[in-house]
Amino acid sequence: MKELNFRFWSLPALITLVFLSGCQPLVRPIAGNFNLNILEEKKNLSEAAKKLIDESFKGLNPDCTVDFHVHAVGLGAEDTGAWVNPKMLDKFSPKHYLKYNVYMSASGITDLKMADREYLDRLVTLLKAEPRLGRALLFAFDYFHDDKGKIVKENSTFYIPNDYVLKAAKLYPEFFIPVASIHPYRADALSELERVHKEGVRFIKWLPNSQHIDALDQRTLTFLSKMKEWDMTLITHTGEEKAVEGEEFQKLGNPLRFRKALDQGTKIVMAHFASLGMCEDLDNPGSEKKSCFDLFWRLMKEKRYGKNLFGETSALTLYTRLGKPLNTLLENPQVSSRVIHGSDYPLPAINILYRTSQYVKEGYIPEKNKQALNEIYRYNPLLYNFVVKRSLSHPKTGAKLDPSVFHGKSLVECRKK
Repeated sequence: MKELNFRFWSLPALITLVFLSGCQPLVRPIAGNFNLNILEEKKNLSEAAKKLIDESFKGLNPDCTVDFHVHAVGLGAEDTGAWVNPKMLDKFSPKHYLKYNVYMSASGITDLKMADREYLDRLVTLLKAEPRLGRALLFAFDYFHDDKGKIVKENSTFYIPNDYVLKAAKLYPEFFIPVASIHPYRADALSELERVHKEGVRFIKWLPNSQHIDALDQRTLTFLSKMKEWDMTLITHTGEEKAVEGEEFQKLGNPLRFRKALDQGTKIVMAHFASLGMCEDLDNPGSEKKSCFDLFWRLMKEKRYGKNLFGETSALTLYTRLGKPLNTLLENPQVSSRVIHGSDYPLPAINILYRTSQYVKEGYIPEKNKQALNEIYRYNPLLYNFVVKRSLSHPKTGAKLDPSVFHGKSLVECRKK
């Protein structure tokens, strides 16, 4: 991975440069700075990189390894039903246009007319290149809905239909587990939940900040109660959201808003450990805001949620989040049975978000592993995300993530041979 230093660049300057350059000269180093020919790059791996990869899989059952956080990506090419907000493609909205081009580059998309197929093919190739990675939960993504349950496209960043991920999982059952996304305010929310459940779906994905979902709304609680009845699990973003639009509704990512749902017994996976932002302490109204992570950790420590609350590791190794959340996890191995691995792919392919030099500087990896990790990133960014998390250790104690973090736990059965 070639690390770039944008410390002295202002956001307006970056946006202007991207706009004037047509994006590609700047976007390539920021995202997608990897070799699209995976098999060729695999042949060129050094012995050190190969050794680090092999060490990362020691103690793991490849039939049980699971990535709990992978996004489906699409533009609606070839009638897939996927959709992206037109403002993302508007050069005169440079902030959105930059973000769009970064995601396209990270996704390995080169032909927009075949974008949906290209992304899925690349994802399958990444998993085929390293079969020990196991399977991935592939996310659908519903529209933003208003309080009346109506779709508001102008407030939505993108849309991935449930049927798209269902189809992908049927095409590649050895690689994908389908995850539906259903906004609980929809008039047909419960009927759609029943439909996908009958199709074998056991997980629902929400991003409350960006989809406008309040976990305290009675419609939400009713929906989550039905999920409990059918032994389904919610995977929800927690903490602030930066990847898609959501500034106006950041409060909806507060982990404490899910306390009622936890109390009624719904299984909930809180993505990112709520590792970014400040949240209102709803347990103590009127008190100062606290870090969203601290509120998440408060819930994790409550014994009554020991069987239905899980934390998920995506984003913990981002350069902007490295520190307390990861350290706390490493310092508390007793929660490993409730911690699961997620990559948040294609985010791991956004080069600027991950800095191996920072891992070395802060004591998470030895200097000797830096170059090997950079090689692995260029070869397979999905594998890179896995190897980093298997390799890093607590800067002071040397503690590592328990191998069980990378298995499906009670939520996903091991792959049948």
